[in-house]
Amino acid sequence: RQLRRIHASEAHGGILCRLAPAAHHTHRHVRSYLRAEGLEVLKMSAYASASLWNKLCIVTGAGSGIGRAICRLIAEEGGAVIAADRNGRAAEETIASLTSDLAHEAVSIDVASKTTVLELMRGIESRKIPGPSVLINCAGVTRDNFLLKMDEESFTDVLNVNLKGTFLMTQAVAHLMIKKGITDGSVVNFSSVVAKHGNMGQCNYAASKAGVEAFTKTAAKELAQYGIRVNAVVPGFTATPMTATVPDKVIQKLLSLTPLRRMARPEEIAEVAVFLASKRSSYITGACIDVTGG
Repeated sequence: RQLRRIHASEAHGGILCRLAPAAHHTHRHVRSYLRAEGLEVLKMSAYASASLWNKLCIVTGAGSGIGRAICRLIAEEGGAVIAADRNGRAAEETIASLTSDLAHEAVSIDVASKTTVLELMRGIESRKIPGPSVLINCAGVTRDNFLLKMDEESFTDVLNVNLKGTFLMTQAVAHLMIKKGITDGSVVNFSSVVAKHGNMGQCNYAASKAGVEAFTKTAAKELAQYGIRVNAVVPGFTATPMTATVPDKVIQKLLSLTPLRRMARPEEIAEVAVFLASKRSSYITGACIDVTGG
C-alpha cells in the first residue's frame, strides 16, 4: 500500500505519523506508527477521536486473560501499548496478537520489585516520546488455601503482587506523568468481587483486593490535583487462565449465585477498563465499578 508520510501536529506530541488513504480506514481499526528509539507504535485512522488516540498505555498482567484483552482493545482505540508481564514471552505473544501492522512493545517485569519497576520508568523516560497517559494495573496472582493451612509465603506472595505491585506501579507512573506534564492521566486498578464478600480459601486474595479498593480511593484524592484520575474495576468470576483450574463444582456454585448465570468474558471486563482509561470517563475518579453479572 502507498503511504504518505506527514508530521503530526503539536496536538499529537510532534510524533512522526504515517497515514493511509481514507479509503482504507475503518472505525476502531486505528493504525499508527511511532518511531522513538526502540518503541514503535503504528497509528493510522480516519478517526482521530478514537478514545485513546496517541496515548501511551502501560498494562501489567498483559500476558493473558483480561490483561491481553485490554491490550487488544487499547490498540483498536488508537493507543500505544507497553505490555508488561512477569512472563516476557507471554507479553510478546500479546503484542503479536494485536491489530495487523501494529508494533508496540513487550517487557518482562516483576511488579513487586521496585528495582524492575523503576528500570521500566527510566527506559520510557530516556526516549524522546510523550510520557504515559494510562496505567492499567492488571497483574495478579492467587495462592489459595484455607486460613488454618495457609503458609506465610502464600499470603505474602499474593499481597506483594496484587497490592504492593499496584502501589509501586502507580507511584512510579504518577511521578513520570507529573514530570512529563501529563494532565489527563488515568490509572485503572483491579479489585475483585471477593474483596466485598470474601471467599473460602482466599483470605490472602480477598485482603489484597480489598486493599486495592482502599488504595484506589486514597490515591484518587491525592492525585486529582495533577489531573490524574484513579479508578478500579471489580470483576466477578471471569473465564481466564487463573480460573481455569477451579473445580467444576465450585464453578457451578458460583454461577448459581450470579444472576446472569455465566462467567464474564475477558473482553467484557476490558471494555470497562478502557472506558475508565479514556476521556469518556473524564469526570470519574475514586470509583470502584462492579462488573459482576449481578
